Amino acid sequence: MPHALSRFARRRAFQGGAAAVVVLGLLVWWVLPLGKPEPSGTLTFSTGVRSGVYERYGQRLEGALAKDMPKVSIRLRTSEGSQQNIERVATGEADFTIATADAVATYLQSGRPGGERLRGCVRLYDDYVQLVVPRDSDVREVADLRGKRVGVGQKGSGVTLVADRLMAAAGVDPQDGITPVEAGIDTMPQRLADGLLDAFFWSGGLPTGALEDLSKKFAVRLVPLEDALIHTLQTAGGSTRHYRSAVMPADAYRDAQQGQAVRTVAVANLLITTDRTDPLMTEAFTRTVIDSRDRIGREVHAAQLVDLRTAIYTDPLPLHEGAKRYYRSAKP
Repeated sequence: MPHALSRFARRRAFQGGAAAVVVLGLLVWWVLPLGKPEPSGTLTFSTGVRSGVYERYGQRLEGALAKDMPKVSIRLRTSEGSQQNIERVATGEADFTIATADAVATYLQSGRPGGERLRGCVRLYDDYVQLVVPRDSDVREVADLRGKRVGVGQKGSGVTLVADRLMAAAGVDPQDGITPVEAGIDTMPQRLADGLLDAFFWSGGLPTGALEDLSKKFAVRLVPLEDALIHTLQTAGGSTRHYRSAVMPADAYRDAQQGQAVRTVAVANLLITTDRTDPLMTEAFTRTVIDSRDRIGREVHAAQLVDLRTAIYTDPLPLHEGAKRYYRSAKP
C-alpha cells in the first residue's frame, strides 16, 4: 500500500511538473514571441520621373511594402531615371531603386563611387525603347533624325544613355547632329503635340501611360529600330551587350501602331540595393515584389511580367544575401 501511494504521488508530481512547464512555455511565448524577426527602421526608394513607369510602380509597391513590413517607414523619391537612381543607391542616398542593366554596367565600368557595393535583388521587367514622331513625320529610321529637335530624356536617365548610343550607331552625332532637348516623359509628349519637338525617345515598360494618353489625342507613330542597328550596338561590347532585339506587340499602343507590331530594343530592369542593406530587410522587400506582382500589375501592366523563374538573373550584379535567402525559401 505505501508503495502504491508512492507511485500515485510520483505520477501526480510528474503531471503537475508537466503542467508547470506548459504554463511556463506559454508565458515565455507571450512575453518573448519566438516567430521570425521582422525588419524595422526606415528605407528610401528612388523611383523615377513623374508619370513614368518607375514612379507609378514605386507608388503602388509602397502600399504593398507598408502592409508586409509594418515596422518600416518608407520614403519615395522621384528621380531623373536609371543613372541618377544608381548613383543615389551607390552613395547611400537611397536604399533601393530600379535601374536598367545597361546603366548599371556603365556605372560599374566607370569606376564611380560605391559601384563595388551594388547588389541585385530582382530582375523585374524589360524596358522597350520607343522613338515617337508625329504620324505625318518624314522620320522613318534613326538616321532621319539628323537636323531634328529630339527629346532625349533627362540628364540622369537611362533614356539619354540608350538614345545617344542608338543615334551614334546610326551615324548621327547625338550632340551636333541634332538639337538635343533634355526632358522627361512628363513633358515630352506635350512638347511633341505643341510642335516644340520633332521626335522623342522613351525607354519604359509597355504601355507607358503618358505615351498612351498622347496617342489618343494626337496622331503619332513609333519608328522601328532595326536589327542592324542593334547588332552595331551589341558588337561594341561592354554594357551594350545588355541590349537585345524585341518587338512591341501591335496592341501596346493601339492608336499609335494601328495594328502594326514594331521592332525595337529591349533592356532588363533590375531592383538593386547595396551590401550595406540588412539581409532581413532585403529578403522581405524581395518577397513583397514577387508576391505583389499580380495586384500591382492590374494598374501597372509591366509589373505582371516579373517572373520568379528569371528574377534571380540580376547580371551584371551579384545577388544580395537577403535576396538569396528569399529565393531559397521560395523553391517549390
